[in-house]
Amino acid sequence: MFDRILVPTDGSGPANAALEYAGEIAAREQITVHVLYVTDPDEDSAVASEQLAESREWAGDDTAPIIDDVETGDPQSAILDYATDNDVDAIVMGTRGRQGVGRLLLGSTTESVVREAPVPVLVVRGAAEVRRRYPLETILVPTDGSPHAEAALEQAAVVGRHHDATVHLLSVVDVSPAALDERDDLRLERLETHAEDVVDEGVATVEEMGADATGAVKHGSTHRVIRSAADDVGADLLVMGTHGRSGLDRLLLGSVTERVLRRAPAPVLTVRQRD
Repeated sequence: MFDRILVPTDGSGPANAALEYAGEIAAREQITVHVLYVTDPDEDSAVASEQLAESREWAGDDTAPIIDDVETGDPQSAILDYATDNDVDAIVMGTRGRQGVGRLLLGSTTESVVREAPVPVLVVRGAAEVRRRYPLETILVPTDGSPHAEAALEQAAVVGRHHDATVHLLSVVDVSPAALDERDDLRLERLETHAEDVVDEGVATVEEMGADATGAVKHGSTHRVIRSAADDVGADLLVMGTHGRSGLDRLLLGSVTERVLRRAPAPVLTVRQRD
């Protein structure tokens, strides 16, 4: 599935949760983990060495290769450049981090990396209620039939086949006040038909790729329905797409994906649509 994963760290709780989860993946899959600490020019080099030593402990099992490095500069640029230079297959990050003088490694940086990364980004919340079970048994894929959702669906099928996990597809008909007046029966019917078609086609795609799949259409506020569905099926992983280029050559992260990242009950694997 992946051969090399990158885990940026700043020593915070969410970063350590990401390291621990990445270490478990690496131990079971026998893949290489790159641990990266991004420092600023004024920071004492001893701090970086101490953080990397602690990171190795959080990453756990010594049977999987661990490579640690220190880079100086802007965290987002350093992470993306390192991922490209070292040909990593995925990036694993926490959702929040420690804020120092003039720098923030995890948090807004995670969202920036999700927008820009050419490889999938696995986002891990450090909260106690987050399920971080591995190997995976249940995968949830919210989909609306868009190109970025299709890219996520294909990635989920690959992961599901690898783990012999069930892939649950979910399409949400957003009937929140800002999205749709429930009295608009004709429009609602069209949205429901589209959602059903998207789910049916997605299930067929996943099964053709060799994984088990189920599908459901639900109504409500999209990000809330996704979180609720993740709990209902006991999802070990959510796989979601990100939006591509829009406006003045700027990458936008879908607002739904962004909201789910901040409250997800399980790790979220984000996938960029193909250029």
